[in-house]
Amino acid sequence: MGIKPSYIKSIGTGLLERHETYFSNDYDDNKHAVSNLTTIESKDVRNRVAGYITRKVNTRRRR
Repeated sequence: MGIKPSYIKSIGTGLLERHETYFSNDYDDNKHAVSNLTTIESKDVRNRVAGYITRKVNTRRRR
């Protein structure tokens, strides 16, 4: 989808630092975790944060 806005990155990075055990490599699980841990009302923003987190988790596991 291209370059992510900085607010998506900052929300995703903050959630990963504070709640790393809640997230997995499955996008749907991460989507539900993001909606449970935050008060993001926009479905689009929630999905983009979940996608960013999923990508970060997957790249960490490949290393």
